[in-house]
Amino acid sequence: MTTSGTTTFNLDLNNLVEEAFERCGAELRTGYDMRTARRSLNLLTIEWANKGINLWTIEQGSIAMTQGTVTYDLPVDTIDLLDQVIRTGTGSNQTDINISRISISTYSTIPNKLAQGRPIQVWINRQSGATEPSTGINYPTINVWPTPDQSSYYTFVYWRLRRLQDAGNGITTPDIPFRFLPALVAGLAYYLSMKIPEAYSRMGDLKVIYEEQFQMAADEDREKAPLRLVPRQMF
Repeated sequence: MTTSGTTTFNLDLNNLVEEAFERCGAELRTGYDMRTARRSLNLLTIEWANKGINLWTIEQGSIAMTQGTVTYDLPVDTIDLLDQVIRTGTGSNQTDINISRISISTYSTIPNKLAQGRPIQVWINRQSGATEPSTGINYPTINVWPTPDQSSYYTFVYWRLRRLQDAGNGITTPDIPFRFLPALVAGLAYYLSMKIPEAYSRMGDLKVIYEEQFQMAADEDREKAPLRLVPRQMF
């Protein structure tokens, strides 16, 4: 027998929701069923953002820094920054220099926040990313100290954790790697079981299955580089 020769299996939103309803012992029948499932799916992806680092959502970005400017916006869908450096120069002459992340308490105690020099510390103000009628979009921001003493010389380079994309319409596929499809279906089935009366009796089992599937996928989706610990010599 020959194999298919393809490795492209995925689930669009319609098929994903149908599978979740079937696990609840129900059927997807109405437009409201799809709407409530899409809402639950969006809440589920937010839960995943709270569970930890999803490696496929790590993206690199950069911000050109301006002399005397303290605050810079991050992309609105940024959850948090994982690492950051200050880059000087370009091409083969560029140099990345560490910049330390500090808390709001530490930043607030800096006497002169407008002092200029090479930035060595950054406070990350995560904000909500929501749109407010009076203030516009509450972008996540960074505050650097000292403020840059030159324009077009320093670049803030970061690696961020972004939000998972929304569920979208029925023809879109989830913003996840195929490895997480079983966890996504299991999680949606568990969420739906809380809203479908006929599925109440299955809720406990669906929760257990969901937690097992997510843990299995999360254990695989991890950094596999070797960890090297070096003791620090004390003087």
